[in-house]
Amino acid sequence: MTTAKSLYGQGLGAVLVRNICYPLKSAPHNWHYKNNNKEHNMASRFLKYSALLQKYRTPLLIASCGGVFTANMFYHVFPDVTYRQLYQAWHQGEPVTLSEKLEDLFQQVIKDYGISSPKNFSAFASFGFHPVGAGVPWLPAGAQIGIPANFNSTADDPSGITNRTIFINGKTVDWSSDTGSALKESLVFSHEAQKFAIAREVARLQSGGPVMYAAVAPVCLGGVWVYSVALKQMLGLYAKPALFRDRRAAGVSRDYAKGGVEFYDKILSRNRTLRSLMGQKGEDMYAPSGNLFPAHLLQLKHTPYTSRREGILTLLKEEKV
Repeated sequence: MTTAKSLYGQGLGAVLVRNICYPLKSAPHNWHYKNNNKEHNMASRFLKYSALLQKYRTPLLIASCGGVFTANMFYHVFPDVTYRQLYQAWHQGEPVTLSEKLEDLFQQVIKDYGISSPKNFSAFASFGFHPVGAGVPWLPAGAQIGIPANFNSTADDPSGITNRTIFINGKTVDWSSDTGSALKESLVFSHEAQKFAIAREVARLQSGGPVMYAAVAPVCLGGVWVYSVALKQMLGLYAKPALFRDRRAAGVSRDYAKGGVEFYDKILSRNRTLRSLMGQKGEDMYAPSGNLFPAHLLQLKHTPYTSRREGILTLLKEEKV
């Protein structure tokens, strides 16, 4: 005898009546049933994730802000092994050493700027045409400032520029051409302009520019969340929907309204009991009235149970139900 189990194994639905199996429909019906199960499982999983995010949104927000800040600050905390390696000038597979002339220029700028701890700043030979810098002077790794090779050049000796091969749009710059001469002239800075360019980077790092820059994104992220919570609180978008639902439910009939009063009486009574049973933790969580204490300032958004109970009592007194 063919059993229901064997028919299901063949992809057919069957009903077992008096030990006789009657096929119902072909496999597609069973396929739709399985497909619906998959969709239901996916929806259920999504709802679980949504509930988890809603429950832990504050820790997740703090972790996200901290992660963004850490990512932005990472190469400033370890500039010697991150930023310097990225901007270091190389020649024939070897890192270029900063010339004595540029080292003296750098130390002169540090002195003129009035840096109290010169050892917190160091310079290296970088590629490009302008000084670059990273790091926080008051951290152990200090700050690193890269000085480009064209700062070695002067109007009388442009060899620091002309002995370099520069490609623009895939073509080598011809230093003897009119455009090449104009570019060469624009890359030669006076002694005063060089000191200003280096001092500009020193000022940015000394004033904590990297920290402020790294803080912008997490502050904006946290600020948007705080603003949204505060705005909803001010507009009553947390309390009004709850009170509206209570009024609608209690407005069905007078018995429903009495049930609502009892419902909130029970909640308040339960919370008062838990407050006494849980000791200090209960006192931190529940008010003597039975209302919930917010975990922090931004959770001042739930309508107190006493207010919801009073709202239903008002309906009963006004005989609107």
